[in-house]
Amino acid sequence: MSLGILDLMRKENDSKVTEFVLLGLSSSWELQLFLFLIFVLLYMVIVLGNVLIMLTVWTDAYLLQLPMYFFLGHLSFLDLCLSCVTVPKMLGDFLQEGKVISFSGCLAQIYFLHFLGASEMLLLTVMAYDRYVAIGNPLHYLTVMNHQLCVQLVFACWCGGFIHSITQVTLVIQLPFCGPNELDNFYCDVPQVIKLACVDTYVIEVLMVSNSGLLSLICFLVLLFSYAVILITLRTRFRQGRSKALSTCASHLTVVSLIFVPCVFIYLRPFCSFSVDKVFSVFYTVITPMLNPLIYTLRNADVKTAMKKLRKTCDFLLPCQ
Repeated sequence: MSLGILDLMRKENDSKVTEFVLLGLSSSWELQLFLFLIFVLLYMVIVLGNVLIMLTVWTDAYLLQLPMYFFLGHLSFLDLCLSCVTVPKMLGDFLQEGKVISFSGCLAQIYFLHFLGASEMLLLTVMAYDRYVAIGNPLHYLTVMNHQLCVQLVFACWCGGFIHSITQVTLVIQLPFCGPNELDNFYCDVPQVIKLACVDTYVIEVLMVSNSGLLSLICFLVLLFSYAVILITLRTRFRQGRSKALSTCASHLTVVSLIFVPCVFIYLRPFCSFSVDKVFSVFYTVITPMLNPLIYTLRNADVKTAMKKLRKTCDFLLPCQ
């Protein structure tokens, strides 16, 4: 099959697609201006919120020693990077009629989107395991989740994301594209790009679904199982401790639902388009990175205390003139 694809690519060199046209979220100029203002505000919240979490965690020695906040700092970094893959391009496209992206730019978006997205899914799974150890075995929590293990788990998440992303790009880059070149989305992603190939992509579609879809589904099921075990464990706890743990689990489940449900919906099915695909894509690339800092810190006393210390430090270093 690979030889057949390469042969067809040689034949179609003269008509090979060198860029893609993104149809975006809307074709109405007035609506695009409105969406531009909305998404600029959302993007500012994403950047400021995640940078604040990173600074708070990475400048506080106490928080950095705790596995939960160590993982949270990396989650904020992933959210910040993930939003930068799609949102700046989308904002620029809102202000112009021709929404064009080069073939290499499209592949770069696919690579970083899946690299960061898969790394985040794996990290959320690790965070669920961290909560399971913290609630199920609190006396030995810091012994089990020692700093060395935390570093190894984060490194494994990055490696898993890299392997997943390279697989996606390798399968796409060998396909010939002869036209049309319109992608019905505001960024490049595998399902839309594959549909534009000049060859039968059934086998590659199955591989893509097996890769992206199963990764999302398996991580999601592992997370649900972990939190189910946690909730069962909490039945034997005192009310005060149980309430705090339930609050933590609820916030984590909110995050994982916002990121995993859209991914399972988009990737774990045949590559056909639905009108709600763009809405799910917005949740995955914009809403979740914006909500993560709020959900993880809104009722977290440790982070609030660390933020106050950071503010006092900044006031001391940068006194008002």
